[in-house]
Amino acid sequence: MRANPRRDTKPEIALRSALHRRGLRFRKDLPIRLPERVVRPDVVFTRQRLAVFVDGCFWHCCPIHGNAPKTNTGYWGPKLQRNVDRDHAVNEQLRAAGWTVLRAWEHEQPQEVAKSVEGALRDLPTPAS
Repeated sequence: MRANPRRDTKPEIALRSALHRRGLRFRKDLPIRLPERVVRPDVVFTRQRLAVFVDGCFWHCCPIHGNAPKTNTGYWGPKLQRNVDRDHAVNEQLRAAGWTVLRAWEHEQPQEVAKSVEGALRDLPTPAS
């Protein structure tokens, strides 16, 4: 599991490139301090309070591509379920703190995800400087 990077995965880099090509500027892996935990979304638009996560199909149990390991199920089943439960809790906590949360799967096309992010940014109010 050490070989699995926490940040700068290929899907994240592809999304960030697509966002940058659209002229969008953002922070990456920025810690957001919440009452119960610190969250590090993959892409953060601080002024609009938009947090974007790119979830791996295996680690976050994608309904299309996620697969349950056939061996050591006593370990992997609860481990993967904790990841899903944590994702739901993080979403709720961020929303309670006034953030909008977008989640994308690693198998989604970066251009399509960037289009969704751009649409969400258009719909969110930008605070006055």
